[in-house]
Amino acid sequence: MKINDLLKRLENVETDENNEKREIAEYLSQTSDFKDESQMYYIMLKNKKIYDYFSYYDLVGSNEVSPSDAYVYLMRPTYTTGDISTHSVAYFYPFLSKEPFLVEAYLSKLGFKNFYAYIVPATGLKYVAVVGHFLSINCLVVEVVNINTAVTNTNLQRIIDTVLRRSLSEKYIHNYEIERITTQLASQRLFAGYYFYEARRIVEKYYEHNDTSLIVDVEAIRDAYNHIFQPYRVVYDSKTKQFIPA
Repeated sequence: MKINDLLKRLENVETDENNEKREIAEYLSQTSDFKDESQMYYIMLKNKKIYDYFSYYDLVGSNEVSPSDAYVYLMRPTYTTGDISTHSVAYFYPFLSKEPFLVEAYLSKLGFKNFYAYIVPATGLKYVAVVGHFLSINCLVVEVVNINTAVTNTNLQRIIDTVLRRSLSEKYIHNYEIERITTQLASQRLFAGYYFYEARRIVEKYYEHNDTSLIVDVEAIRDAYNHIFQPYRVVYDSKTKQFIPA
């Protein structure tokens, strides 16, 4: 295959994925399928049906839904008070505080299960999404990420291989294994030399405490974040039913 043809094909693949992420983000920002405000974890199937985690777990257990039909694992945290000034990480960089969620989603994609850790067989997963609902400003912030992209760029598969020194045919994953995987993920200096926790604190100091001396660090963290997760982002005003420039 000629180089130009290969580059063109790769560009088409990237465009198709961006279109998929855009469609998912816009759908999640406008759908009313999140009916239970007490639930935070949901799984969307390829047919766009959305189930809360517990309903999906039961449906998979009864073979009414196949794990291969899973498409998007999503988290919907609700912020009843505050806005950017008090939830800057959640607003600007939602995956920067979602190490456990990323681990739970990917272990689900690998077919593991642990009911209390929100891990359930969902082998068809292609994307993860965070739908942050900021009630006080009538705003939803949605970011959609290709799970394989995030796993590759955070070395998550290597961490899992290191921690799970046993047969992967045993599909129940223990709490201590999940904790070790999450801790190792969080302890990497992925964000311009900073850990997840350190990067979050810098973002908060800059946006919430007006520490403008950190602008260079924040810009470097932003660039690293966008490289690692390559998110598609939308901001939706739930009152006017309009998208806001992200």
